[in-house]
Amino acid sequence: MATTRNGSVEIYYEVFGRVDEPLLILVNGLGNQCIAYRPGLIEEFVGRGFRVARFDNRDVGLSSDGPDGYTLGDMASDAVAVLDAIGDEKAHFFGASLGGMIVQTVAIEHANRVLSITSVMSTTGDPEVGGPTEEARELLLTPGSTDRDRAIELHLAGQRVWGSPGLVEWDLQRQIAGELFDRACRPDGVARQYRAARSDRSRSERLRAIAVPFLVLHGTADTLIDISGGRRTAEVVPGATFVAIDGMGHDWPRHFWPRLADEVAGFALQS
Repeated sequence: MATTRNGSVEIYYEVFGRVDEPLLILVNGLGNQCIAYRPGLIEEFVGRGFRVARFDNRDVGLSSDGPDGYTLGDMASDAVAVLDAIGDEKAHFFGASLGGMIVQTVAIEHANRVLSITSVMSTTGDPEVGGPTEEARELLLTPGSTDRDRAIELHLAGQRVWGSPGLVEWDLQRQIAGELFDRACRPDGVARQYRAARSDRSRSERLRAIAVPFLVLHGTADTLIDISGGRRTAEVVPGATFVAIDGMGHDWPRHFWPRLADEVAGFALQS
């Protein structure tokens, strides 16, 4: 078990692949633990020439609680603390959903540590783009549960609402939900992460000032963060590349793993 610290926060992380390959740091979405980046997806990235790190954001998984009132800037600093612990000067950063907001903030506040950014199924914080459907909003705001069966059912309900249509592997998702609960069940931390994201508001003007290679990926079937959020991100970041992934929802089922790895490697390793 490897850990590092950012101030009072202890961050759990894992590293995969060869030490001589460029580092790709994977950043989780709201409430997600690092094991949501499944071994098969990590193998896809490693097979394309990356060394890969995944970590638990503060307040979830095996990382410690954050103090009250933390920000996306604090969460971006956690990602940089992982980079420091691994010992590399710079890394490629890949973030999904809330993780996309975090890696955007890494680009804004720590550009000297960035080789490239990939923002996936995320948005800029502008209120007129990237919104959920009403059904997705209602489920997103449903409190988590410390009851195992209820927690698993909430996970599966999310897959029904925002999972990639026709591509959700239900037995696997039930297994994953059980793994996540058994590893760490911390719904109060998820609420604190949500407040951090909401308090950041629009990043558009700050994103207009960055100058790092920037890739935006977004699924056409995303009902939790509408694809307009990804399009706006690519519009405001100078020189950004936008790729719409047909049929992908607010998840990354195995069907899309090779595509995600190809898009990231094709962009980041040529930047």
